[in-house]
Amino acid sequence: MNRNPAKVVVLDRDGVINRDSAAYIKSPDEWQPLPGSISAIARLSRAGLRVVLATNQSGIARGLFDEAALDAIHARFTGLVERHGGRVDGIFFCPHGPDAGCNCRKPATGLLRQIESRLQCSLRGCWFIGDSLRDLQAGRSHGCQPVLVRTGNGLQTENLIKNNALGKVLVFDDLARAATVLLRESAD
Repeated sequence: MNRNPAKVVVLDRDGVINRDSAAYIKSPDEWQPLPGSISAIARLSRAGLRVVLATNQSGIARGLFDEAALDAIHARFTGLVERHGGRVDGIFFCPHGPDAGCNCRKPATGLLRQIESRLQCSLRGCWFIGDSLRDLQAGRSHGCQPVLVRTGNGLQTENLIKNNALGKVLVFDDLARAATVLLRESAD
C-alpha cells in the first residue's frame, strides 16, 4: 500500500463543494458549486493529488431521488472539474438513512475503507475536508487529518468542536483556502 498520505485528499460534498440544502440536492439543476471549489479541486488534481469524495446521501433511502439522479449530479460535478483541467479519482457514497446501522454512513469509516481498497492506498495522515462533525469524526477515527471548512454547516460545527475531544482540527474559510495551504504544505 502507498504510505504517502499527501497523495490523497478526501472531500465531503454538500457544504464543502456545493451549496447544501435542508431539502436535499435532488437533481443536477439543484447542484450549485460554491465559489472557488471547482478550481480548488482542479488545482489539487493538477498538483498530483488524488481527489476523492466521501458523502452521505440519505436522500436515496428517503425516496427523494434515486442513484440515477445522483449519478447525473456527479457527472455534472466531474465535468466541471475536468473543464478546469482536473479530475476526481473516485466518488464514494452512503445511500442509507441515519438509522440504518450501516458501516458506511459517516461518522462510520466504511467509505474510507472502500476508498483505500479501490485506490490501493492508506488514508492515514491524509486530509479529510468536511463541514460537519460527522466528517471530522470519521476522519479522526480512520487516522486522517480532519479539516473543517466554514462553508455549509462549518460555522455551527466550529462552535461544536471547541470543547470536543477531536484533537487538532485545521479550520479554513472554504475549500479554496484549504487547497492553497495543502498544496503549499505538500510542496515543502
